[in-house]
Amino acid sequence: MADDVLLNKVAVIERCLGRIKDEYQGRETELETNFTRQDAIILNLLRACEAAIDASMHTVRVRKLGIPQESREAFAMLEKAGLLDSGLSVRLQAMVGFRNVAVHDYQKLNLDIVKYILNERLSDFQNFCKVLLQME
Repeated sequence: MADDVLLNKVAVIERCLGRIKDEYQGRETELETNFTRQDAIILNLLRACEAAIDASMHTVRVRKLGIPQESREAFAMLEKAGLLDSGLSVRLQAMVGFRNVAVHDYQKLNLDIVKYILNERLSDFQNFCKVLLQME
């Protein structure tokens, strides 16, 4: 069973996904023009990313899988340990890249990428939560 830290991170991710759904579903066309809605969605995406990163780092530490030098590496370590399938690991590592762009403003945030995440990749967070909850 997942420990309290993982349970908390799963709850954070689920809450963020709920907020994203509240703000986006049925209002997809407003994403480009409603900056308040856009900010709420991106903020909750960032929070979900951070919680997933925290959960992966925690799991790597608790299971003594090594010391990740960067956030992406924690997902790779979980994959190497057989705790995370390759496809999900790669997609979560890409999500770290999205998070870095959004937080550090390396470049203008591409709303097409945000839409892709909203329409096609939110399930990655749900699948990661399932993996976390199934850990012994």
